[in-house]
Amino acid sequence: MRVERLYRYPVKGLTAEALEEVKLTPGETIPHDRRFALAQGDSPFDEAAPTFLPKQNFACMMKNGKVVLVRAAFDPHDGTLALAAAGHEPLIARTGTAEGRAALGAWLIRFLGEEARHGTAPDGSPRPPRFTEAPGHAFTDQRLKGISLLNLASLAEVEKAIGRRLDPLRFRANVYFSGLPAWAEHEWVGREVLLGGARISVFKRTQRCPATQVDLETGERDVDLPRLLREHFGHMDLGVHATVAEGGRVAVGDALEPA
Repeated sequence: MRVERLYRYPVKGLTAEALEEVKLTPGETIPHDRRFALAQGDSPFDEAAPTFLPKQNFACMMKNGKVVLVRAAFDPHDGTLALAAAGHEPLIARTGTAEGRAALGAWLIRFLGEEARHGTAPDGSPRPPRFTEAPGHAFTDQRLKGISLLNLASLAEVEKAIGRRLDPLRFRANVYFSGLPAWAEHEWVGREVLLGGARISVFKRTQRCPATQVDLETGERDVDLPRLLREHFGHMDLGVHATVAEGGRVAVGDALEPA
C-alpha cells in the first residue's frame, strides 16, 4: 500500500490544497486543515469557547454546493488567503487581522447571496455570517481531531457499480491510497496503521452525506451517492477516519501497513 495523494482543506467547504509531505502531530489534524470557516449568522459557534458543531452551522458543500466554485489558496507563512470565483473580483487578505477576516467574510457573503444566513447575536443585535478561526480548533466533521483516508480501490468499485467516473476530491479526504483490496479498510476500525513515519488509530468508517452529490466543476448536485452506496453495497460508507497516535513525516509515495 502507498500514499498516492495528500490534501488539506484550510477553509471548510473550499478548495483542496495538494501537499507533497506533511508532519503529523499526535491528536491533531494535518496542519492548517479546516483551520477556517464561514460561520453562518445563526450559528452558535463561540470563538472564545470553541466546541464541535455540525457542519450545517458553516458554509459547506452539504448545504451550499456552490462553494466548490470558489478557488482558495492559503499561505501559512504570512497568513494570507486568496479567494477567486467567476464573476467576482479576486481578494487576497490576511487571516490574522480583524480587517482581513471582515473582508474575507464580506467576499464570501456576496458570493453565497441568499445562502448566506443572517442571525441574531446574544445581545439581540443582527449577526451576519463571519469568517472565523479559533486557536487550537479545527472545523472538522468529527468530534475527534484527526485525518481521513480513502482507498482508491473502493472508489473504483463505486464507479464501476454506478457506471461513471467520480472526482476523488468530492470525498475531501486527506490521504488517498492504493494497494489494498476494495473495502478492506473497513477492517481497520479499532486498529492502528503505520502511515509513513506516523502511526494512526482508525476509529470509524466515513458515512457519506449529501456533500458528495455536488459536481466540483458546476456546483450542481448531479448524483445521489449516499443512496447509490446503500443500494449497491448496503451501506453509505467510503473511507475511514483516524486519530494520530504517534507523529511523524508522511509524504506522497510512503507506505501504509497495519500495525
